[in-house]
Amino acid sequence: MSDIPPIEDVHFAMEPSVDAVPGPRSKQLLQRQREIDTSAVAYPKTIPIALDSARGATIRDVDGNVFLDFFAGIGVLNVGHGNPYVKEAVDEQMDSLVHSIDFPTEARLDLIEKLDEIAPGNLSGSNRVVFGGPTGSDAIEGSIKLAKYNTGGRGLIAFRGGYHGSTSGALTLTANNDFKSDYSPLLSDAVHLPYPYPFRQDKSEQAAVEDALAEARATLEDPYSGLSNPAGIWVEPIQGEGGVVDPPEGFLPGLKEIAEDNGIPLIVDEIQTGFGRTGQWFASDWYDVTPDAMTMAKALGGIGLPLSGTMYHEDLDTWDAGGHVGTYRGHAPAMRAGTAAIEYIQEQDLLAHARELGEYIRSRFREVAEENPLIGEVRGKGLFIGVEFVEPDGNGPNGDAVSDVQTYCYEHGVLVWKAGRENCVLRLIPPLVLTRQQAEVGMDVIVDGIEQTTATQLKRPT
Repeated sequence: MSDIPPIEDVHFAMEPSVDAVPGPRSKQLLQRQREIDTSAVAYPKTIPIALDSARGATIRDVDGNVFLDFFAGIGVLNVGHGNPYVKEAVDEQMDSLVHSIDFPTEARLDLIEKLDEIAPGNLSGSNRVVFGGPTGSDAIEGSIKLAKYNTGGRGLIAFRGGYHGSTSGALTLTANNDFKSDYSPLLSDAVHLPYPYPFRQDKSEQAAVEDALAEARATLEDPYSGLSNPAGIWVEPIQGEGGVVDPPEGFLPGLKEIAEDNGIPLIVDEIQTGFGRTGQWFASDWYDVTPDAMTMAKALGGIGLPLSGTMYHEDLDTWDAGGHVGTYRGHAPAMRAGTAAIEYIQEQDLLAHARELGEYIRSRFREVAEENPLIGEVRGKGLFIGVEFVEPDGNGPNGDAVSDVQTYCYEHGVLVWKAGRENCVLRLIPPLVLTRQQAEVGMDVIVDGIEQTTATQLKRPT
């Protein structure tokens, strides 16, 4: 393997370079897509762009425009697009073996050992990892099977605002009714409890945590709660699609205690929050909580290769051979990519970088929020950042503002996305290789977009 390049050397540029967008070639490909692709295509409807190539935290479209990427493929590309160190590992693996099912390979075993090295809490040294299908939804399905098999239970406990995927079991755990209403019935015996969200609930952090934990305990221990025979609790340590909602201190430890008291596993969904995204290897580390099981995907595949898995305590390893399977559970190039990506994060100290750069970005937003009536709350950890927008009078969510800011940023060369209920949260999840210079340039664009949007909305007739 070659030397590991510094983060400054893995991008097209430090600044965006954008003419009028979409350009003529993008328009052609977008039209071609509309004519032959599925009507389920979503992202180009908001950001009309046709992609050509990408490096680090930069994307080039087919017209030659270069954008700063503050989205990273929904948190997939933690070490950046086309990271050369990871790509070299993938190329070497492609030349020798690609598809291995679950036969032992060095690529597979090296990744499992590397995952053990960074596992949260006492999972390190006492875990097993099962790979299944290539997506995060597959990992969630595996965790549901794991919980049911070990407890004999059937009831599933999840949280309002949560997102866990789009397959049947994962969609059952997902809270967004718009995603699931056309596909019911899904799995039976599922309940969604309140997630502590002090800003929306108009409560103190302590009250939000106490109320959420009281509801969780009552659901499991009140003989009239309506949930019988529970199998486990599924929770995001920080809700992603729900709006980058990071729970106050005490919630996850309290939830783990409740799970232990009732003899069921706590399954922490680290699909979007894992592999350094929050400035720790896993968001669970921020709360000193060891999951009984932990789902992984997205950045697990290093540079966007599809791979998912579930890590769980070895005491839960009760499956017989074939207890959980999947054709792509032996995707050797993705496994090599995962190991190389972890090595790159370690060598470049990207956990500390994510913490420092994330704090800089949040501080810029807080400065704006001091005098801007549209910003209700700035939150997140590391490079997992959410900014919730409210109406000018402070009452109610303001999804229009986020849409306008997103469009302004796209037109000026910065790609950001929306999240949260009513799409009123600006969500930033850039690659961990984003440089300070890129962060400063990108934030200048975002702040300009917020100021322009604010000026426009404050002139709206009431």
